[in-house]
Amino acid sequence: MLDRVGRVVARQLRRVNPSGRLDVERLIDAGLRCRSHLDKVKAGIPIEGGWYPYDSFMNLYPLRQLLAGEHRYLLDLAGDEPVLDIGCGDGMLAFFLESLGLQVHAVDHPSTNYNAMRGVRALKAALESAVELHELDLDRRFTLPPGTYGLALFLGTLYHLKNPFYALESVARQARFCLLSTRVARVTPGKEVNYHELPMAYLLGEREANADPTNYWIFSQAGLRRILDRCGWDVLALTTTGETSASDPASQSGDERAFCLLRSRVIT
Repeated sequence: MLDRVGRVVARQLRRVNPSGRLDVERLIDAGLRCRSHLDKVKAGIPIEGGWYPYDSFMNLYPLRQLLAGEHRYLLDLAGDEPVLDIGCGDGMLAFFLESLGLQVHAVDHPSTNYNAMRGVRALKAALESAVELHELDLDRRFTLPPGTYGLALFLGTLYHLKNPFYALESVARQARFCLLSTRVARVTPGKEVNYHELPMAYLLGEREANADPTNYWIFSQAGLRRILDRCGWDVLALTTTGETSASDPASQSGDERAFCLLRSRVIT
């Protein structure tokens, strides 16, 4: 099944990009085409708890602003090494990258995954996929699958972690590059304090944001840059989306997301 999806995507890509090299626009186009195929597969599989309700492919759109120059060929950064998808949800991006010919390891944890990883396992079986699935609790001391990764996806997961420092250091030891996104904020709830330019983070109450107790640290942009630097990452590019004038850590209307392309200083 996955081979068929990959062949369809590859044929469509060759029409618009005969060289086969994917710049950011072609990557987005390929992702949307693959999404339609994966949605058809999902429609025929009932999942206890339901499928992950958010569109993972929406993470591709900010890449238009984030990636420039040689970095617009994002997947070139992976080289011949595997890609690591941290917090994979139902695995939509992992299976998409596999359809493009990459080796992918996908990481999540049943206790915090939307459907206890039933979705990603069902898709893996239906697609006859070779994506490696790993259960890891990122809120405890953990060990990533062994080896070096050319590229890690760390999308929408960092602010759900109790110890983002440990996680970022762990990924920097094994991934040469990282595409990361997380929620950031400029002012505290109620707008009492503007901390946009201060290297700080706001610690959410248990159900302060989206009634979700797994939300923890909402960094300012300066705070995000500081922790990335201290964990061994160089920020090659950073852009933000959403409420970019008066974002706050908790409200839906004040949601701002930072997207970063990072290079590890730890791996030589």
